[in-house]
Amino acid sequence: MSNQTHFSQSEKQENNVAVALGSNLGDSLTILENAIQTLSKTPGIILNTYSSWYQTKPIGPEQPDYLNGCALLKVELTPHKLLEILLDIEQQFKRVRLEHWGPRTLDLDLILYNDLVLDTPNLQIPHPRMRERAFVLVPLAEIAANWIDPVSSKAIAQLLKEVECDGVCKI
Repeated sequence: MSNQTHFSQSEKQENNVAVALGSNLGDSLTILENAIQTLSKTPGIILNTYSSWYQTKPIGPEQPDYLNGCALLKVELTPHKLLEILLDIEQQFKRVRLEHWGPRTLDLDLILYNDLVLDTPNLQIPHPRMRERAFVLVPLAEIAANWIDPVSSKAIAQLLKEVECDGVCKI
């Protein structure tokens, strides 16, 4: 049996997912483009579309600017299995976790999963800080402006109007 999550016929469904991507170490543009290709080739994941890339100021310790974007996926995976795959992909791109909000070669965050609200010790959906972060909302609004955040009941485009967008520049 493979290590992919299996669903019975009644449970198997395609779930709409939004993932945020970021990088500020190495050749970030190449890393992000390769991460998109890796996602598109991963069993159980269909890449629908992805945003433009945006240069953004970092949050946290002193570090280089980031390149950020978002991707829309269809998955036949549970949220926890998808998180496991995203963490594995980060490792393929040499992600090292040395400090909270520190620099990284690749960051993949599960932002939205259908209209699911989930709060477990290792996974929160929607991502708990997405509503505050222009570096997530700007690229997400580009590709999913009308997606409704199940916590605030606001569309992504509306959430974007409520945050400061200084320092987010399309490349």
